Amino acid sequence: MWGRVRRIGGTATGGPGAAGAGGRRPHNLFEAAAAYVSACAEDDQDRIDEAAGWVSPEALSFGVTELACRAVVALARERDESPGTVARALLGLPAV
Repeated sequence: MWGRVRRIGGTATGGPGAAGAGGRRPHNLFEAAAAYVSACAEDDQDRIDEAAGWVSPEALSFGVTELACRAVVALARERDESPGTVARALLGLPAV
């Protein structure tokens, strides 16, 4: 009985037992964002469409925003520049 309760609880929380049909677990918003952005960078429309279908548009938007923030912070640290300077440079904007 307790094993069944744990499986049900794991499904609700995304833990073990949360796998969808076919034994595969569902994608989370960060996996969707990473796949979506990399597909956009490679101009692969099939992969863009696939990743966009993994989560809701709102979740994908949040994930892409989070990925962008983390990327800008990582590049800023690597370049020893401010995140604002890096973001403007990536977008081709003039320095402030």
